[in-house]
Amino acid sequence: MYSFVLLTFLAAGCLKSHINAEFEFRNAVCESLDESFASFEYCYLKSVNRTYKYGSLKVKLHKVPITKIKLNFAIYKRLNGFKPFLYNVTIDACKFLKNRKINPVAAFIFELFESYSNMNHTCPYAHDVFVEKAPASSVRDKLTKVLPFPPGSYGFFSVWYAYGIARAHVNVYGTLS
Repeated sequence: MYSFVLLTFLAAGCLKSHINAEFEFRNAVCESLDESFASFEYCYLKSVNRTYKYGSLKVKLHKVPITKIKLNFAIYKRLNGFKPFLYNVTIDACKFLKNRKINPVAAFIFELFESYSNMNHTCPYAHDVFVEKAPASSVRDKLTKVLPFPPGSYGFFSVWYAYGIARAHVNVYGTLS
């Protein structure tokens, strides 16, 4: 009996090690709240094949240079509608880009798309901002290996402020299974 229980636990451990978590983008919604300040040239998700999916966006800034940027972001989980999950953070983006250690949560989120973006320097921003071909696989690795998230549908909601005025919303939805 004892050996049967031990064998069952070992078999379950072996099976568990072969299960791969998958992250899939579901939707991206980008909205400019002040078209005279900034507008989205594009904001989309693309599925190249079954295994390679990515997201891209480009924001055209019309009143540059921008020297004061704040960001509010929140992670929601879908449970009978989207409900707050773990984080709702507001940061001074200019200070954060000078010293990423001031907010580890923001650093974690920023690392999801940092290498696919030109947002890798401190203020001022005197050029258009983009995220190009950020793959779902990169997000999956961070959400399963670095900080394990439970399976489910998630929404990443962000409000971008310049000079204390809300200028844009960027919301990205995905499923971790």
